[in-house]
Amino acid sequence: MFDRDFNHDPFIVIWELTRACELKCLHCRAEAQYLRDPRELTIEEGKQLIDDIYSMNNPMLVFTGGDPLMRPDVYEIAGYAIKKGVRVSMTPSATPNVTKEAIEKAKEVGLSRWAFSLDGPTAEIHDHFRGTSGSFDLTMNAIKYLHELEIPIQINTVISTYNIDVLEEMAKLVEELECVLWSVFFLVPTGRGKKQDMISPVQHEQVFRWLYQLSKKVKFDIKTTAAQHYRRVVIQSKMKETTVEKTKVQYRDALMEGKTGSFDGLGRAPKGVNDGNGFVFISHIGDVFPSGLLPIKAGNVRETPLPEIYRNSPIFQELRNPDLYKGKCGVCEYRYVCGGSRSRAYAMTGDYMESEPYCVYVPESLRHKSKA
Repeated sequence: MFDRDFNHDPFIVIWELTRACELKCLHCRAEAQYLRDPRELTIEEGKQLIDDIYSMNNPMLVFTGGDPLMRPDVYEIAGYAIKKGVRVSMTPSATPNVTKEAIEKAKEVGLSRWAFSLDGPTAEIHDHFRGTSGSFDLTMNAIKYLHELEIPIQINTVISTYNIDVLEEMAKLVEELECVLWSVFFLVPTGRGKKQDMISPVQHEQVFRWLYQLSKKVKFDIKTTAAQHYRRVVIQSKMKETTVEKTKVQYRDALMEGKTGSFDGLGRAPKGVNDGNGFVFISHIGDVFPSGLLPIKAGNVRETPLPEIYRNSPIFQELRNPDLYKGKCGVCEYRYVCGGSRSRAYAMTGDYMESEPYCVYVPESLRHKSKA
């Protein structure tokens, strides 16, 4: 799974089945609407897309939205992918659509994992962030159903000014809910997301260090999104912890070659997966983007097959070359395993190749310059 060339095949594919959703989340990337768009990819177009995805060395596939359950054919689409051998997971919204019957149907089809969003340990915080009263209780009920049906649960949390002070309580809740993975997203101001809701660069660093220490104590795995610089923090922390000089040399050599998948504790996303680099997003109408948080269109699957767009688009090719990054990201010794969030760079500067604006780290080369 990990032995793939990201210039040729992605590690993960996200398909936004629909933008329809009953929630009104404050940070919504998709600016979701209540009604489905009549231009959505049809079931037949979806099956062709799945064939193309499978042909790219069978990456992981995630159904997102909006709310995937707003498409009545979601299980037919999922069933088609699973029968081909594609590993599919889904991130539905916690609405009345998530009944025990709906989850049972998903299990029958073979969906391997469900992910629900929880953005606070209390209904007050979560419901405010999700813009819908009762969302917290619906989420907890859905998680109860998943436990009863023995389906692994992933919790997604967007870190923002709304919940930065309750992360300890949030981690306890994730553990109490016996989740297998806590996927922590760091807000990017796109869609409905606002700059003022983002935590500061220093707070990013503090949360990264807290997450690393937490990862050593809890049973669930931790994954970050739009926080590529967490990988640097993990590597730095592990290098400080080892007293064996040979191991430190191995870290450094692997780091410079961009091969830290086995070292950094982030084996789920090796070799510095980033927007357009091992990662690709398809919108509800077939538009292809480096990620859902980087709204630069590279093509449309109705006009050009996904493999061709991913492999040959100048946008994707540029994003896959960290040596072209600007500012401190372009000279940082961690650029091959980190590279900063290209989405956040674009959102804050208008240039997806600019330096990650919410990283406090000063690369070695720049430190040496300042001393000279």
